[in-house]
Amino acid sequence: MIAFYGMGLLGSNFVRALRRRGEAVRVWNRNAKRAEPLVADGALVVADPAEAARGATRIHLTLSDDAAVDDVLEKLRPGLEPGAIIIDHTTTSPSGTRARAARWAERGVQFQHAPVFMGPQNALESTGVMLASGEKPRFDTLSPELSKMTGKLVYMGPEAERAASFKLLGNEFLMFLTAGLADFFGLAKALNVSAKDASSLFQFFNPGMLLPARVERILAANFEDPSWELVMARKDARLMLEEASKGGTELAVLPAIAALMDRFIADGHAHDDWTIIAKT
Repeated sequence: MIAFYGMGLLGSNFVRALRRRGEAVRVWNRNAKRAEPLVADGALVVADPAEAARGATRIHLTLSDDAAVDDVLEKLRPGLEPGAIIIDHTTTSPSGTRARAARWAERGVQFQHAPVFMGPQNALESTGVMLASGEKPRFDTLSPELSKMTGKLVYMGPEAERAASFKLLGNEFLMFLTAGLADFFGLAKALNVSAKDASSLFQFFNPGMLLPARVERILAANFEDPSWELVMARKDARLMLEEASKGGTELAVLPAIAALMDRFIADGHAHDDWTIIAKT
């Protein structure tokens, strides 16, 4: 028996996928109405968190944050069976994850953090990426079952919080990417280029191909042999900002990038490679 807590879009489809594989699943959600559609998939909806845990060998959670995870775990604790393993897929803070893993270890309960890079369709189709960290023997034991839930399962290391750290890093990059696209389409509008026409740029220009070389240069701190001088990149940023202003468009991200460029130029890096703005 598997107990699953948190029937949002991700959790609901995880449960549907488990049922398609023939697993017996008991589900709980704070708002029971959100769990009721899963009855049609053969899941048993339970009103009490502790009751949902009784008889379960695995406890899965897809909740909102650290506070929700801790609250639900305390509520289900009375029903927790000896030997049951808690598997938390929630995006949580590294510090909260580390403390949670230590707290449950002191109670003699195994806790596995396994956050995911998935949308609801990935959860239903068992695609996407699942991260995991913590004690390797526990991961090895769980790996066959976790692998069924995802397209790629990646062990990040023995530190309980390491998967949480990498999940935040990945989500941060996705936020930057989306914010960059917002500025991209904003500048296109100011330049009287339709969003559809602007997006056609990516049919022949693939920025993703530049990522490995860009990362390698930053890690090597190779800024003195420029492929694009910072001062010239700043000139282009000025042109973009000027055109956006003329077109009545306010960009969200580029002004901050320009300010960072100005800081490095003031520190004497005008003729270094522009990637020096990533120097830490």
